[in-house]
Amino acid sequence: MRVREATEQDLDAVIHVGVTTWRATYPPITGETYVEEGIAKWWAPDAVLPGIRAGTMLVAEMDDQVVAMASYSVFEDHLMLWKLYVLPDSQGSGAGSALLSEVIARAGDLPVRLTHLVGNDRAHAVYERLGFVESATVPSPIDDGPEEIVMERPAG
Repeated sequence: MRVREATEQDLDAVIHVGVTTWRATYPPITGETYVEEGIAKWWAPDAVLPGIRAGTMLVAEMDDQVVAMASYSVFEDHLMLWKLYVLPDSQGSGAGSALLSEVIARAGDLPVRLTHLVGNDRAHAVYERLGFVESATVPSPIDDGPEEIVMERPAG
């Protein structure tokens, strides 16, 4: 397993991770309309490239193939994990944990915050194991989507 910053050459692989994972994970939770709206909004090249160019997107590789990605940035008084996705066939491989550990390391003195969809119990359990605690519930950023659970891990 290798974790590294994404480059522009990873664009298609990063989009593949996101789109594949969304289509495999979210329909039972959100319905197809939410999935397709989210893919159009957050997985188009114009939505992915800024994080790559800013150096705030990481990928995890196994056998020289990108199997997972994470994007983050400093936001207000914390480091926000915006995306963390692992291809369905690679879930349980440690790729997600490796990416999250790197994001936490990059946070330095800042707490790390993330959100996940209400109903995504698997993600919730993973984040809890890694020291995140539920702190709030917020409305969906997509009309008629499920609420999101906010989780936070203290600095350090």
